Amino acid sequence: MSGRQQKGRVLVIGLGNPDRGDDGIGPLVAGILAGEDLQGVSVIVRSGDALSLIEDWAGADAVVMIDAAAAVRRPGCIQRIDLAAESLPRNLRPPSTHAFGMAEAIALARTLNRLPPQLVVYAIEGACFDPGAEMTAEVAAAAGEVAARVTGELLRLRHMEGLAHA
Repeated sequence: MSGRQQKGRVLVIGLGNPDRGDDGIGPLVAGILAGEDLQGVSVIVRSGDALSLIEDWAGADAVVMIDAAAAVRRPGCIQRIDLAAESLPRNLRPPSTHAFGMAEAIALARTLNRLPPQLVVYAIEGACFDPGAEMTAEVAAAAGEVAARVTGELLRLRHMEGLAHA
């Protein structure tokens, strides 16, 4: 699931660090999705350098990313952001231990005209991002719903013109 994926038409990326509490929601959901029969879809996990995202999605027609975000409403709340049409809201930017995070990678890719044609982020609001912390119950409980929403998103993307044969 981790490492370099074969360049494909549809890519799911679970972002986060499972050793930092709620930050592990991206990898958790990616693990659920990797166990499903998602033909034509590559599922990978990234926990480190967000610059690799630009390389990961090169050649992909559609990318769905799952990541934790700082709580705005309540832990476990799920936000869907279509980054092909809008910018990542500042209040939902995920906490990062890296100087260059997902938001910066997206901004750089947009500037360099290297965003995939379809880019959607599912941000799950979290409460605890401390090293060594367990994932909070509210965030863990959202994993199944996020996986179902991403599966629905993948079906929608596959039926779009240009991805029907993905």
